[in-house]
Amino acid sequence: MRRLTISIFLIVFTLVVCAAAKDETIDELKARFESARPEDRTALGIRIAQHQLRNADKLYGEGNIEQGRAAVDDIVTYSEKARDAATQTKKHLKNIEIDTRKMAEKLRDIKRTLAFEDQPPVEQAIRRLEDVRTTLLKDMFAKESKKENKKEKK
Repeated sequence: MRRLTISIFLIVFTLVVCAAAKDETIDELKARFESARPEDRTALGIRIAQHQLRNADKLYGEGNIEQGRAAVDDIVTYSEKARDAATQTKKHLKNIEIDTRKMAEKLRDIKRTLAFEDQPPVEQAIRRLEDVRTTLLKDMFAKESKKENKKEKK
């Protein structure tokens, strides 16, 4: 009975913490990002970028082009910051690359819904996200080839 009570308490506690974390605003996440350790910046940066991706989709859908562009700028900025943190710590490279690819795909979908004159900033953001992916892939495979070279020398 005691184990069951403790288990229920832990589950409820976890749910409360997760719910509180989801309610953070973009500004709160950005403030946390600036003061976070490099290991935590990868997840925070991607979280901010994903949140802004949802915002951009919503804003463009509502016709708020300027606010949508600002959200797209944040997507790129925080994806690049997440890449930099992942490269620095040599952790989560693959996760950041996958998340960045998915965001670029979503931006392509958003771009198709926009008027021709509103597409260039989104296209530029897609190219920058692809550059982030390329850098991450180079880092991931360079690391693997270094390991293979070390094994061959032994």
